Amino acid sequence: MENQRTLYNDLDSILYTREQLQEAVSALGARITRDYAGKKPVLVCILKGASVFFCDLIRQIDLPLELEFMAVSSYGASTKSSGEVKLVKDLDRSILGRDVIIVEDIVDSGMTLNFLKKSLISRGAASLRIAALMDKPARRVAPLTVDYSCFEIPDAFVVGYGLDYNELYRNLPDVGILSPRIYAGEE
Repeated sequence: MENQRTLYNDLDSILYTREQLQEAVSALGARITRDYAGKKPVLVCILKGASVFFCDLIRQIDLPLELEFMAVSSYGASTKSSGEVKLVKDLDRSILGRDVIIVEDIVDSGMTLNFLKKSLISRGAASLRIAALMDKPARRVAPLTVDYSCFEIPDAFVVGYGLDYNELYRNLPDVGILSPRIYAGEE
């Protein structure tokens, strides 16, 4: 717990507690279960940030489903997207004719997901939807619709529950607003 107390000191505030996260993820899982009744969707986790949300979400979906993983990079060690999306890890199998749900931690500018959506549609997905833990529409640059979202958040830099700053804070069980003093001078 001492490590977490130190990490919590870097937050200005807690945005969502672990209990609020669990409740929202459970409700989202029930919604996906209803929407995909009779289907066997492929859920694609966008690494690394969505991994915690993804693990909790799949346990709330009462359907046969398959899991895939992709890794992309557009932030590096910054709080802002570079605008350039780099595919780091691709899918292991074909999604031709499959119902696909991309699972992402946060939708910010939309550039990364816009890139991924176009890529997966071009591979012949029967349908493609986006599920995000958090949606930050105030920062949207690319035209993108988030089909499933647990929370719409303000324009703040958040960490925890898989989200990071410079690879830190992913292990916080809550989502908090990172104090600007942690990344001051970066912008």
